[in-house]
Amino acid sequence: MKSLPKREQVKVEETWNLKTLFENDSAYQQALQEAEADSTTFAKHYQGTIKDTASAIKALDAYRSLQEKMTKIGSYAELSASVDLTDDEAQMRESQYGSIAAKIGSQTSFVMSELSELPEEVLQQASEQSEDYAVTFEKIIRKKPYQLHPEVEKTLAAFSSTFQAPYTLYNTTKMADINFPNFTVNGVDYPLSYVSFEGVWESEPDTAKRRAAFLTFSGKLREYQHTTAKTYDMHVQMEKTTADLRGYKSVIDYLLMDQDVDRSMYNRQIDVIMEELAPHMRKYAKLLQKIYGLEEMTFADLKMPIDPLYEPSITVEESKTYMNDALAVMGEDYLDMVNRAFSERWIDFAQNEGKSTGAFCASPYRGGSFILISWTGSMEDVFVLAHELGHAGHFYHANQEQNLFNYEASLYFIEAPSTMNEMLMANHLLKNSEDPKFKRWVLSSIVSRTYYHNFVTHLLEAAFQRKVYERVDAGGNVNATILNELKRGVLEEFWGDTVTLNEGAELTWMRQPHYYMGLYPYTYSAGLTVSTEMAQRVLKEGDPAVKDWLNVLRAGGSKNPAELANMAGIDITTDKPLRDTITYIGDLIEQIEKLTEEIEAQ
Repeated sequence: MKSLPKREQVKVEETWNLKTLFENDSAYQQALQEAEADSTTFAKHYQGTIKDTASAIKALDAYRSLQEKMTKIGSYAELSASVDLTDDEAQMRESQYGSIAAKIGSQTSFVMSELSELPEEVLQQASEQSEDYAVTFEKIIRKKPYQLHPEVEKTLAAFSSTFQAPYTLYNTTKMADINFPNFTVNGVDYPLSYVSFEGVWESEPDTAKRRAAFLTFSGKLREYQHTTAKTYDMHVQMEKTTADLRGYKSVIDYLLMDQDVDRSMYNRQIDVIMEELAPHMRKYAKLLQKIYGLEEMTFADLKMPIDPLYEPSITVEESKTYMNDALAVMGEDYLDMVNRAFSERWIDFAQNEGKSTGAFCASPYRGGSFILISWTGSMEDVFVLAHELGHAGHFYHANQEQNLFNYEASLYFIEAPSTMNEMLMANHLLKNSEDPKFKRWVLSSIVSRTYYHNFVTHLLEAAFQRKVYERVDAGGNVNATILNELKRGVLEEFWGDTVTLNEGAELTWMRQPHYYMGLYPYTYSAGLTVSTEMAQRVLKEGDPAVKDWLNVLRAGGSKNPAELANMAGIDITTDKPLRDTITYIGDLIEQIEKLTEEIEAQ
């Protein structure tokens, strides 16, 4: 395994094409200058004019036009920086954008202030009269009690880039400053990076290599724990101050407001999984331990594949075939979108120094989609790419039907279309073989990738995050020692005495950027709960279920999460879908156990 190349050394065809946003930096800079001028003109024309229904709708029309331009500009700045955090020019461009966006945000903050000052009956009337902005007006009514004086709102908007600073600092520390040393096993050196650890070594079948990689990886993280903890504390304290200023009872209530879900749905997702999924996952850990003949099962062993011999190495071109075969059930239009993602270079596959870890899909309004992934050639990459194409498919459909203010679904629901694609991929693989070893491998891929990632990794982040916010709400701060204790406590609660926590397991909180994105971690399991139920409907009903799902995608953010799920025939206001999903995971693990017995008896 070689060290990662510089960005300029990777093949162009492995990178995404940002020219669909702006041809070059010059065109980007011109658009940014025009947006600055437009915001000044907008403020001159509309500030102080929002007095009734008609003027409110007129102002929102002009505001929407400005925001559509800013979405495209911001995406270009952020995406070009994300692929190389060592690129000074790209980092400066992103910083410059943040400063100008903050200025524009401050200049235009009067829109929401003036709308919020309108009597509720006027806002209600505007909601009834304007189909385009009905949802927007309803959100303004909901947030009305928490809106501050216009001058305060203007000041807060001016500081928006400062409020983003902890997240930027976290990424800079993680991707630009941390250089992992090689690790050595039996006299052989192996290179280590964030990408290689999470994409290769964490699931390496060779126990000596896997554990040595974990030890070296955690050792280097530990050197940065205090800076990273201080960065995170800065972030949560700013959120607490904002929540207090606006009059929310807690940071959690403040962060849930934009998700349009109540506290009980948030707590249920964490509490039920922590209690009821844990026994199933402990059984799975013991099964892994038995298959590998380990004296003890450690935290560093949890991502081992059940049967590495069935782990194919998959090229980017081969992944396209997997996508076409698995997602064909979604129809021709959806498949056309998937193929365009490959042919039009929506996807950044390259592995290079300074590139953001993990994967994401950014979809600026009517500006296409941009998927970041670092391709290692594993089946995990296939599932991850299917996941990100699920996001792309969601925005592709929502963009066709919804305006800028309505196209993005609540964070609570945002992971449902992505995890739905993972389920379709798993179903496709299962249908194509009766070989017990292959079936066991597929089932274990579903458990160890789709469910482990979304129902365990991210859910344990959520349980940890809730403890952090409870501490902050009580007036406390956090540092590295406290964060390590909280994370270790959550891991011990979930895994019990089935799994030995290696030294460094507690540092897992350092690895995820989700903590800087509000209450994001728990939404992965929420989305997967919906998509598990939906995937079962598609298997049983075919086209009628697919049509329902495509209608859900088209609805975007025009409905709240419970309404969207209801369109798919799922009631997430009860605990039934969640408990059904946990039972389904338990059934998968039982099938793996039976297949293991069958294989061992041969």
